[in-house]
Amino acid sequence: MKDYPMEELRREATLGKVGVDVDREIPLIDLADFDTRRADIADQLWVAASEFGFFQIVNHGLSAAEIAQAFALAERFFALPHEVKAQRPLRNNAGWEFKAQVRPSTGTPDNKESYQITLPRMEGLWPSDAEIAGFEAAMRAFEYRNWRLGMQVLSCFALKLGFDEDFFTRAHDHSVAQYQCTLRLIHYLGMEQAKPADFDLWRAGAHTDFDCLTLLHQKPGQGGLQLCPGIEAGSDRWTSVEPAEGVITCNIGDMLMRWSDDRLRSTLHRVRMPRPGEYLGPRQSIAFFCQANTDATILSPAGKYAPITAADYLRQRIAANF
Repeated sequence: MKDYPMEELRREATLGKVGVDVDREIPLIDLADFDTRRADIADQLWVAASEFGFFQIVNHGLSAAEIAQAFALAERFFALPHEVKAQRPLRNNAGWEFKAQVRPSTGTPDNKESYQITLPRMEGLWPSDAEIAGFEAAMRAFEYRNWRLGMQVLSCFALKLGFDEDFFTRAHDHSVAQYQCTLRLIHYLGMEQAKPADFDLWRAGAHTDFDCLTLLHQKPGQGGLQLCPGIEAGSDRWTSVEPAEGVITCNIGDMLMRWSDDRLRSTLHRVRMPRPGEYLGPRQSIAFFCQANTDATILSPAGKYAPITAADYLRQRIAANF
């Protein structure tokens, strides 16, 4: 096995096997009346994140219409000719990539393409209005709506960790050039014409996320996401997370796990290939990664991890994947 410099990567590299499927109840948290229920919501989020690392939220404020619009625009982007998308190549965590991500857990490319929107780094990377009318404006608006929701959730973790309510909002300041949250549009390739051997690979190999918090939008009927809690005990038991209308799936990332001295769990997850009798067509998802600004320092309160800037942390994680 390759010798990786970070504990998160060494752990991830051990989880490339198929494992077994098990049923688990994924925590579902209602964000309705957030301002008046913040303390109760924070308690629920803390239990879910410290025991499970994954949870789902409803009544989150993002409408079905705006989520549907984002998916429709993403579909139009991925339908552009390969040579057109190639004019916006992935650089510095922004732009388009095709089967370029190789997970430490598998050593093989994920069977997908993605387009990453990191706002301060998007010069020359947006499709033109002639190619997709209104794309940039709509994605900027959707990105901001996800950022606001992410900061709501992170404010709860800030309070439970003993920080002030706006601690993580300052660390993810949307208004500065150091901002590096990413909205990632993902297109997993259809398997209708695949050879039997292709199904031995992964749409996305097992991994933890690099960030503080991920918000994931899935399309009903396009399953495959699985999670694996308990990895520190050598578990290889995977639970499917089925898409549902109005539900956003969330998970803790490695930045927040460090910021909490491992009290909050960054849980391994993957996207498996379809099985016999399941939908074989393309799969879409949209992820928003709450990645702290480049100049933010991730400080482990009890000193379990050495201090590191979010810029250096993200750079090391990306280097191990692309």
